[in-house]
Amino acid sequence: MAINKTYGVKFPFTESVNGNYLTLTKSAEQEIRTDLLHLILTRKGSRYYLPDFGTRIYEFIFEPMDGPTFDAIKADIQTSVDKYIPNLQINNVSITPYTDEDKISVEELNTEDQSSEYEMFDIFRTAGEGVNEYTAKVKIDYSIKDTTFESRDFIIINI
Repeated sequence: MAINKTYGVKFPFTESVNGNYLTLTKSAEQEIRTDLLHLILTRKGSRYYLPDFGTRIYEFIFEPMDGPTFDAIKADIQTSVDKYIPNLQINNVSITPYTDEDKISVEELNTEDQSSEYEMFDIFRTAGEGVNEYTAKVKIDYSIKDTTFESRDFIIINI
């Protein structure tokens, strides 16, 4: 592994007291995770010369959280990933309605145990805290296909 090798800009951008808003990814796994988040959180039609890039996840924010909506979200994510990130395999997309247990914040997780596995745990919210019946948790389990050793990870997005 090369020393000081970086792959790209980490997404989403983070707040920083020191002015380090643009951090760089240090591994191929971090770069693929960043690419996946960038793809999912980009509105379809918002990129010049790539009108098909992104997903329609923002269109589902105030839709009823039921089976047809969940199926449409899964299909949209799978189609976009297959087209724009071919070395990523989606293992499972699970969508569950919002529950009161989901209110725990990342800051609470990080303050409980600084050496815990939650240091890299991120929950991305597309619309902030919403009304319970219109809020769902999308968990995407994925694996990277191009490496010798399979690398698996997941992301959680609240919509």
